[in-house]
Amino acid sequence: MLAGRAARTCALLALCLLGSGAQDFGPTRFICTSVPVDTDMCAASVAAGGAEELRSNVLQLRETVLQQKETILSQKETIRELTTKLGRCESQSTLDASAGEARTGGGRKQPGSGKNTMGDLSRTPAAETLSQLGQTLQSLKTRLENLEQYSRLNSSSQTNSLKDLLQSKIDDLERQVLSRVNTLEEGKGGPRNDTEERVKIESALTSLHQRISELEKGQKDNRPGDKFQLTFPLRTNYMYAKVKKSLPEMYAFTVCMWLKSSAAPGVGTPFSYAVPGQANELVLIEWGNNPMEILINDKVAKLPFVINDGKWHHICITWTTRDGVWEAYQDGTQGGNGENLAPYHPIKPQGVLVLGQEQDTLGGGFDATQAFVGELAHFNIWDRKLTPGEVYNLATCSTKALSGNVIAWSESHIEIYGGATKWTFEACRQIN
Repeated sequence: MLAGRAARTCALLALCLLGSGAQDFGPTRFICTSVPVDTDMCAASVAAGGAEELRSNVLQLRETVLQQKETILSQKETIRELTTKLGRCESQSTLDASAGEARTGGGRKQPGSGKNTMGDLSRTPAAETLSQLGQTLQSLKTRLENLEQYSRLNSSSQTNSLKDLLQSKIDDLERQVLSRVNTLEEGKGGPRNDTEERVKIESALTSLHQRISELEKGQKDNRPGDKFQLTFPLRTNYMYAKVKKSLPEMYAFTVCMWLKSSAAPGVGTPFSYAVPGQANELVLIEWGNNPMEILINDKVAKLPFVINDGKWHHICITWTTRDGVWEAYQDGTQGGNGENLAPYHPIKPQGVLVLGQEQDTLGGGFDATQAFVGELAHFNIWDRKLTPGEVYNLATCSTKALSGNVIAWSESHIEIYGGATKWTFEACRQIN
């Protein structure tokens, strides 16, 4: 009788202990404890010292298993990420190899997040570099054509002989570029030869640029101070112009300019104005496939301009802080308007006004992918809204056209950097 009761007690105790753990942890040792007949078996087992120790071991084992499970899951996730990255690397390597075999000429570098394009130039493939040199040659040829027009009006034997010499140099450089492209197509160019050839051509271009600049300087002495245009031939982060004056605090403004560009996608940033603590105080930008936008204190309005057709276009934007009302004009005609653009926020003073680049920091932080490519002229700013008639006079090069009362277009107000160039403005001559 007593033996049977003891056996039942052990069985109940084992059930209580097994019920406290949801997992099987291997062989179980049964501990029997004598208790009164009317006592709760499970409660008695908890009071027993040996059962308490066993329960503690079970809990520790369960915690260990859970930790190991988490570790395994984490390792699986890490392995999955590494496998994905390895696959991307292998895929990119294959694409680069295929592109290298298929490349027969230069191509323009795709926009990227890197900002130091000066450093990128040394790593640019030869074909792409030659393409950029070709663009620079075309820019120099355009400048030479302007000088030819000037020399026809101011004929002299010295000017004509120098013009002929420069034209001869440009022709020689074009032949060198064409020769290098043919060599690349035949797969004969080595890295060392490419570098030497590029240095040679760049040196000749620098010399040519200096000679043309000297001629343009002489030409500038014989033209009015506002009859000039800026040219940004390449998308870089070091080619720009800076307006020497800053802006005052303004509760309204009109900004107008002439633009000519065929860049795609996006003409870039014609101008940006940054102040301490706000790099996007006033910015005009067309970046990527987005429409042109005006930013005021980081607030954005989309503008209806379409100007990247390689022709001169006159644009104006007016704005007032009251309700943030704005208007946009292209070639003398209003094409869009809106409100709630940075309402009741005055344009802050004591900033930096840059032409051709978007500022990420005060006076710097340029990104080549946002740079303006093309020509810019007659950049003027007023501290009021111009009337539609006043805008039309500007767009038609009327003798009644006003100059900006805050920023007026003048060579003495502009500093140029990084190879941006300027020569006689041609848009109004074409209109008239």
